[in-house]
Amino acid sequence: MASDGFTTCLWFDGRAEEAAQHYISIFKNSQLGRIGRYTEAGPGPAGAVMTVEFEANGQKFVALNGGPEFTFNEAVSFQIHCADQDEVDYYWNRLSEGGEEVACGWLRDTFGVSWQVVPSALIDMMTGPDQEKTKRATEVMLTMKKLDIAALQKAYAGE
Repeated sequence: MASDGFTTCLWFDGRAEEAAQHYISIFKNSQLGRIGRYTEAGPGPAGAVMTVEFEANGQKFVALNGGPEFTFNEAVSFQIHCADQDEVDYYWNRLSEGGEEVACGWLRDTFGVSWQVVPSALIDMMTGPDQEKTKRATEVMLTMKKLDIAALQKAYAGE
């Protein structure tokens, strides 16, 4: 059986095209794809946007205008692995705009989608062999909303 990978479908209430445009404006290697419209068969108004295909950072998505029945929650989130503090700041600022800063590198964007803006250095700290260093970095992380790499590294080093 051949497969073309998989596509993440995000359910919106009338804001699918706006969301797709928003995400492609933030992520590199992004593009808008095909737009499907409702027909007279429904369930939406004929001619209204039903689906918008897009790629964000090379990942395939389809935004669906499905209605108000379902909303996003933290049970599913997208992790952005950042090389440095500039990347953390960029993604944090762009994605939290109109949304909500939560805790420990998590935020909800203006559409309610949850994101984790994570420096790759933190992943190394959390998976390192020295549990005492990991504990110190974790304690500091738990006090943060947007993650501060320098503060995490100081805690990890015991400074």
